[in-house]
Amino acid sequence: MQKQRICILGSTGSIGVSTLDVIARHPERYEVFALTAHSQVQKIAQQCLEFGPRFAVVANEARAKELKEMFAELKISTQVLFGSQALCDVASADECDVVMAAIVGAAGLPPSLAAAEAGKRILLANKEALVMSGQLFIDAVAKNKATLLPIDSEHNAIFQCLPSTFQRDLQVSGIEKIILTASGGPFLHRDIGSLSDVTPAEAIAHPNWVMGRKISVDSATMMNKGLEVIEAHWLFGAAHDKIEVLIHPQSLIHSMVSYSDGSLLAQLGNPDMRTPIAYGLAYPERINSGVEALDLSQFLQLNFFKPNFERFPCLRLAYEALRVGGAAPAILNAANEIAVEAFLSAKLGFMQIEAVVAETLGQIASSSLPDLTAVLEIDQEARQFASHTVARMGA
Repeated sequence: MQKQRICILGSTGSIGVSTLDVIARHPERYEVFALTAHSQVQKIAQQCLEFGPRFAVVANEARAKELKEMFAELKISTQVLFGSQALCDVASADECDVVMAAIVGAAGLPPSLAAAEAGKRILLANKEALVMSGQLFIDAVAKNKATLLPIDSEHNAIFQCLPSTFQRDLQVSGIEKIILTASGGPFLHRDIGSLSDVTPAEAIAHPNWVMGRKISVDSATMMNKGLEVIEAHWLFGAAHDKIEVLIHPQSLIHSMVSYSDGSLLAQLGNPDMRTPIAYGLAYPERINSGVEALDLSQFLQLNFFKPNFERFPCLRLAYEALRVGGAAPAILNAANEIAVEAFLSAKLGFMQIEAVVAETLGQIASSSLPDLTAVLEIDQEARQFASHTVARMGA
């Protein structure tokens, strides 16, 4: 068996670390072609020492110099690159077979799109790529015969529950709706009136999943689920009224598909990202992920209920952005990134995140996005507006 050569965009984050864990369990199947990180130089150096990739990419020249010095001490032969173009270069390189797209936020879009244009197998853990550039990204995948496999636990679960002949048409496949499950985050039962007092430390303390700071806050506001609704629209060709969100605090059922014959198919498993990662790496085969099998006898009950938009107004905003279409999802995403960053820096209150996003959506027109330049321009415009809004609200 010829080894698959893997590029991991965002190797020092939780998805990247889990991907390397799965790869390490199957050295006969996979080898690491490139690893990338923004600023965690010491961590990526240790990863390169263990996995010996051909390339390591960091954010800027200063980080690259620091990494080269570490490599010299550790006698690592990996070539060091830096900058956004280098991310695109390793993601689209001829020697690369599979790209794990796990850079959080808008920064992950250009290299993910480059991988699509190069016809790679893309394991998409960066939901912002589809949220920002939906049609553009899907068209690039189709035009260049790339393979797009969702890695978010919810979308991966849906993918596993779809018929093997599925072609992004729910009606033809007899599908009534797609159901995304959500844990509800750390504030599911907290008094709504006290949410304005939420601290960053409380917001990032997710009850079920180990995730980065930004995505943990998105889970607490349920913006993360809103972005997943938009992503599901593009991945599966589902209209907004065919995508339902159900809160499921146990996080054992990762998502479901409802069929016209009354069947409801669900994918279950322990809340560990190595399961969808292993599924994406080996698809259509299944391999050991390192995750223990789920023992349902240990759980007395599974609960489900509809989300409260008063408690989770960001989810409502995401549905509205999807209905509007055009640039609205990109504007939503950009404003949310700015607002969450401000909250984590104690410049903005927790409940003001939604206010910043709502004001930005209301003030910037939703235009069409014919190319990457247009996507990045509207992203920048929304970020500037949101930053000014944060400065005014935080004053």
